[in-house]
Amino acid sequence: MWSLETFGRQRLSKYYFMRDFMYSEISGFHGRPNMPENPDLVLENGRAFCVALMDPLEETFGRVAVRSGYRSPELNRYGNENKLNCARNTHPLECHIWDRGTGEDAIAGASIVIPWFADQYAQGRDWRDLAWWLHDHLPYSEMWFFPKLAALNLVWRPDPWRTISSYIAPRGTLLRRGKEPDETPAQRQARYRDFPAFRGLTYPIPPRDIEARQSRDIEG
Repeated sequence: MWSLETFGRQRLSKYYFMRDFMYSEISGFHGRPNMPENPDLVLENGRAFCVALMDPLEETFGRVAVRSGYRSPELNRYGNENKLNCARNTHPLECHIWDRGTGEDAIAGASIVIPWFADQYAQGRDWRDLAWWLHDHLPYSEMWFFPKLAALNLVWRPDPWRTISSYIAPRGTLLRRGKEPDETPAQRQARYRDFPAFRGLTYPIPPRDIEARQSRDIEG
């Protein structure tokens, strides 16, 4: 029997726990608990999402901010019925409900902000620079970009759709399902040539590992 506290403490990946995706302004302001209907399925899909998409972003760009993560079917339904920027539960692009699909129908996603890029976007950088980097490096399914902070909905599916859309000019669909990008690989790479190397962060070596290395050097 899951408790909400136990559920929130479940680890999804190297960097993320379920609690990182549980906060909801709708839940807090309107007093609607964000209670999963199928906790095991939420964790299964959430782990796939974080391992495939969120962890590589964290390793490459540093801190990734989750603007809107998991929403239970009941909470999302309330948000949709009250016009709180939630798509209907049956909408195929509603990625915040992680406990509604299995197998090929599984889905998980979140609205995120990458502060490293948001700072550059605020100075006029083209959102498509980030979109094409993501396209060339991650097995995403869908991306939707938003004007504030170049936030985006990043979606995982076991069989990715590979679509890119935006509410930022030029608005509309940048890449349709089953289509190839209009820009060549060389053109795309030129856009993000100054980006950090993929999985580019270097982490401190744990003291225990340092001692082991020093010991091997002495013995050698």
